[in-house]
Amino acid sequence: MGYQKHFLIFLIILVLTRLISGSEAPESLVIASHCSSTCGGITIPYPFGIEEGCYYKDKDDNSPTTTMKIKCNHTFNPPKPILGRNIRILNISLQEGEIRLNNRISYSCNNPSGRWDSWMNLRTFTISSSKNMFLATGCDTYAWFKGKRYGKNYSTGCMTTCNEIDDVLVNGNICNGVGCCEASIPDGVTNITITAYSYNNHTQVKFNPCSAAYPVANDAFHFSQETLTRELSYYLNEKPWAPVVYNWGIGTKNCSEAEKVGSRILCKSNTECINLTHEQHGLDGYRCACKKGYSGNPYLPQGCQDIDECKGTNSCEKPGYCNNTIGDYNCVCPEGYHGIGNSTHRCISDISNTKKDSSLVPVIVTAGIGGVIIILLIISFIGYWRHEKRKMTTLREKNFRDNGGEILHQKVSGMDVLKIFTIQELENATNKYNEANIIGRGGFGVVYKGVISGNQPVAIKRSLKVDPNQVEQFINEVLVLSQINNRHVVKLLGCCLETEVPLLVYEFINNGTLFDHLQDEGKASCFTWNLRLKIALDIADVLSYLHTTISTPIIHRDMKSMNVLLDESYTAKVADFGASKIVPLDHGQIDTMVIGTQGYLDPEYMQTFELTEKSDVYSFGVVLLELLTKEKALSYGKPEAERCLAMYFLRKMKEDRLFDIVDKNITNDPKQVAQIKEVANLAKWCLRLKGDDRPTMKEAAMELEGIRRMGSQPKYKAEKSFDQLENSGNYMVGIAIDDDGNTNTNTSGKDSDLHSLPHFVSTLGDGR
Repeated sequence: MGYQKHFLIFLIILVLTRLISGSEAPESLVIASHCSSTCGGITIPYPFGIEEGCYYKDKDDNSPTTTMKIKCNHTFNPPKPILGRNIRILNISLQEGEIRLNNRISYSCNNPSGRWDSWMNLRTFTISSSKNMFLATGCDTYAWFKGKRYGKNYSTGCMTTCNEIDDVLVNGNICNGVGCCEASIPDGVTNITITAYSYNNHTQVKFNPCSAAYPVANDAFHFSQETLTRELSYYLNEKPWAPVVYNWGIGTKNCSEAEKVGSRILCKSNTECINLTHEQHGLDGYRCACKKGYSGNPYLPQGCQDIDECKGTNSCEKPGYCNNTIGDYNCVCPEGYHGIGNSTHRCISDISNTKKDSSLVPVIVTAGIGGVIIILLIISFIGYWRHEKRKMTTLREKNFRDNGGEILHQKVSGMDVLKIFTIQELENATNKYNEANIIGRGGFGVVYKGVISGNQPVAIKRSLKVDPNQVEQFINEVLVLSQINNRHVVKLLGCCLETEVPLLVYEFINNGTLFDHLQDEGKASCFTWNLRLKIALDIADVLSYLHTTISTPIIHRDMKSMNVLLDESYTAKVADFGASKIVPLDHGQIDTMVIGTQGYLDPEYMQTFELTEKSDVYSFGVVLLELLTKEKALSYGKPEAERCLAMYFLRKMKEDRLFDIVDKNITNDPKQVAQIKEVANLAKWCLRLKGDDRPTMKEAAMELEGIRRMGSQPKYKAEKSFDQLENSGNYMVGIAIDDDGNTNTNTSGKDSDLHSLPHFVSTLGDGR
């Protein structure tokens, strides 16, 4: 009975110590006695502070001034901690180096004064990519997220539509694109501006008077139909906010640089210094953490105190066997016993052989009971393992059916065109999708490098989830792509449909993209004109093949230099058919979402919302310009007149100053100069405003073949010169991006002929 009493007391003490150790102790949070440790119930730990002398301020003249001063606003009840002008603090984490803030929601309503754009300029604070998402709500809405990332402009965004309130079926923390859309946020973004727009000023969807856009912490997002019906008065009176998680650090020097100036580093005794990499923080810097076995505030002298593990959770057999040490603990058996004294290696009594013999029966009984318990545990484990295995098998079978596996299996039965991989095969190939194997990211998925049986390298693409209503169309497209037999197309080898999202397996191309070769100064200088002309012809040939040669024509819809891979012999191979569309028998196209990439997107699409084979022709024309100039299709860092490569090129052609923008590395040979002029004329032809006025890809390929031979004049020519085209009023529209990241249109004709077409949003992939 006494043993049971002591055991019960031990359990109570253990529970209490766990509760105490699990809560954050408020002591040692301030640097001086006059410093406040809380404001309105929110803990304010140093290096943050309220009173003068209570917060960290970087005094290094060679780095940007950073301050962690917090204002405790007592006009509220309870008081509210404020950062900067009017940003409310919700929580500060020393361990994670994070701060949770309330940011104002941006909105645009059907009222001349119904607009609010939010700004988040927190100097060295950067928004967390893993803890937040960017959202927009509305029924004719598109939204921009813009800022600075590593000193360069960055933009992303999304769009959402709906016709009836009943269309919005999801209430909760899921955005399905109807009434609500989302976009991921990269690390290292500062100086953020959020803007919401409406395509039609909310005139067509009466129940939705306002659009809204905002970043929000993943655990705080909730969407409902009520969001779409909010009036302007809600945004004016309620002034809605959304919680956002930011990363913070100390100064702009890493650990080793800060240690060079001695006491200037904030990490005190019993701490370790952690460098902030660019993936965690927009600037260099560091943060501090208590060493293992210590807890407290690592930024204060003696802030990290030894944890008495003997008062909390430990591995010792009994509480009395625990011996606390500085930074650790050990288990010690009491007098009369020997052994380690923990839960797995218990203390053994030092008794005589006679006593051992006399106690043999209870030992045997105890061992028997222990054996029964062990057997029951083993049986339970085996039962649980079998249950989980059946559950996993059932889930894989469901995913296989939902992703069209049964349809695909029927269609490939007896055909040797496509391999259906298991989830285990692709996990082994990618080392369980290790991030070190990621070789590319885009708007349609993530690409991993893997090695399948026979040491064959492959590229494995984790695609977006298939729409259940379009499963059969997805399977048909996979079948058609797998049967494409062209050496200039990245071959689709197979797929895996047992996961929630389909996985596609392609051949691996090892020499990078055309974009990489053109933007690398060392590679571009060795990138000869003949090689560029060959690559242009390779691309034209394969697009002509996709449009006209195969039985089921395919429109690529995202043709750009980043989607052209080069093998070791610089043979071009077109990749990323995630946006591709198989052309129906009547060749009709109806697209209701933005496809493609800014700078390459057919301007006619902004008026017709249709993508055709001639849209690929326009994008190919932009790729020709990249080969001629080695410039990017869109360059945010350049003057406004030069940002859009297509628009800048047409202006130079009109002024008869083509060679102002042609890459100087390819203009040495007079014969090449003549060929360059012909390729420029072909590019101008491909960039015409109306799709009907552009060549087909077959005509473009034949034109390039004639230019390469150059012994005879090219077979195909534009029916009108560019000047004649201008005089006829058929202007080419170029897309320009201003300092705020807004998309505008501009003609290459007279200044008075400027037009403004609707804005559109397209996720920019890797941010370039």
